[in-house]
Amino acid sequence: MVEYVMGFYNYWICVVLLMIGFYAMISKKNLIKKLIGLHIFQTAVMLFFISTSVKRGATVPVAFHRQGELLQAIEVQQFMNPLPHVLILTAIVVMISTTGVALAVLLLIYRRYKSLEENEILRSIR
Repeated sequence: MVEYVMGFYNYWICVVLLMIGFYAMISKKNLIKKLIGLHIFQTAVMLFFISTSVKRGATVPVAFHRQGELLQAIEVQQFMNPLPHVLILTAIVVMISTTGVALAVLLLIYRRYKSLEENEILRSIR
């Protein structure tokens, strides 16, 4: 049992980070803390995708051949799938832009309501 758990330690780290981020988004009343929880949650999802795409002993999927020679059959098991890595690069860009827009919105909220506490903002809206 211990070998099974330790064999998949990266997945356990992802689950722990997911729970920390989810807990911060649900339980905290400060909007900055909620944003940090969202950032941790997104990072955990990215870590999960990257850890699932790892293949031991594999190489990058680039096949070289000389002009005029026939390309031999390629064994797919030798190569890593580059798609998860490309998707994570896109997700990092989306995460940074989402964080930037969220910080700008939080700045506007603070200027208008003079607080970033959820309860005080809801009280001043009513």
